[in-house]
Order: sequence, then C-alpha cells, then structure tokens
Amino acid sequence: MNADSTEYFRVVAPEWDRMQQSFFSEHVRETACGVAGVKPGQIAADIGAGTGFVTEALLQKGLRVFAVDRSASMMDEMRQKFTDDAPVEYRLAAADRHIPLPDLAVDYAFANMYLHHVETPAEAIREMARIVKPGGKVVITDLDAHEFEFLRQEHNDRWMGFRREEVQAWFTAVGLKNVRVDGVGESCCGTSCAGTETAQIGIFIASGEK
Repeated sequence: MNADSTEYFRVVAPEWDRMQQSFFSEHVRETACGVAGVKPGQIAADIGAGTGFVTEALLQKGLRVFAVDRSASMMDEMRQKFTDDAPVEYRLAAADRHIPLPDLAVDYAFANMYLHHVETPAEAIREMARIVKPGGKVVITDLDAHEFEFLRQEHNDRWMGFRREEVQAWFTAVGLKNVRVDGVGESCCGTSCAGTETAQIGIFIASGEK
C-alpha cells in the first residue's frame, strides 16, 4: 500500500463500513468461509483486514483470528467492534512484504479486496501461503480485471483488478494445490464522486490448499 493509500484509508476509516455495504454484500465473506470449510476452534489470518469485515464472520463461526492491516486508523475502527475478550489479535503491518506471523501458524489465510492495493500481488500470495499449515487453505476475494479508471483515482487502487488465469498462476507458483478461481456470484458496484460513471465489476474467489 503506497503513501497515498495510507492517507486514503486514514480519511475514510470512520465511514468504511457504510461504504463497503454499498460495494458488496456479506455474501462475499460467507462464500469465502464456505470455500475454506472453516471449523470452530481453528485459527485464521485476515490479511488486509480493514475494519473487520471478514474477521467478524470468522469470529461468529468460532475461530480465533489474527487481523493484519497496515492502516492504524482502520484497525482502530475494527477494535471498537469487538469485545476485549474476543479471540482476535491485531497486527499492524504491511502484510504484502511480511506477515508478522511464523511459518505454518494458521489453518486459513483470507484476504478480501486486499490484493488490488498491494505492490506485488504474487509476493503477497506467497506470504499468505507461508503462514498456512499443511492441509490449510488460502482464500482471496477480489475484483476481476476492469477499465474503471476512477477507482484508481478516487480509491487509490493500485491494480485495476486481475485476470483470473494470472491469479491461478500465482497460486500455483507458490506451491498451492487444488487451485480454483471462480466467481462469487456477485458484482462490486461503485459510482464516481462526480456521479458521472458507475462501475459494476465481477468478484472472483481464488482458493488453494497448502
């Protein structure tokens, strides 16, 4: 996440939950949890956790969660959502460079709408794979490739989505097995600040087993 993105998320953090609801629904995180096959008592990492969209679902399903994000402002908003005794640990870090967890630390690594903000997506995926135990899963939900330039300008997106075949190649390159990249059955919707352009972009879900 570049300096502009850091400032962007600092500014929008208090409004992020409301904004996110206009972009996509809880169906996205439920699909991700279903594909992963999460079970109570297991451990997950939510990478690029933001204000806790995925973390919330994982806690509801009885998992322990490491929530990792680079934005202190977003993490402050997330802390207000959960009780002090909730089984979540917060890690402030640029997770595309190094996730502050040891190898083989979690059963699942999730990332929702994170990949298009990182400098090197392939390395971000490699880091997620590193922290997952054998038999565990990496699950990413993000945007299909698109041409809506206003998302880069207004939301500091570094990448204008991804082709599903390149995401599959990145998963395979880090040694993940049974790799699948499909649609979640829902689009991400957004309107430019000027109200002159509306985006409707497919959301993919990529999964692979360690």
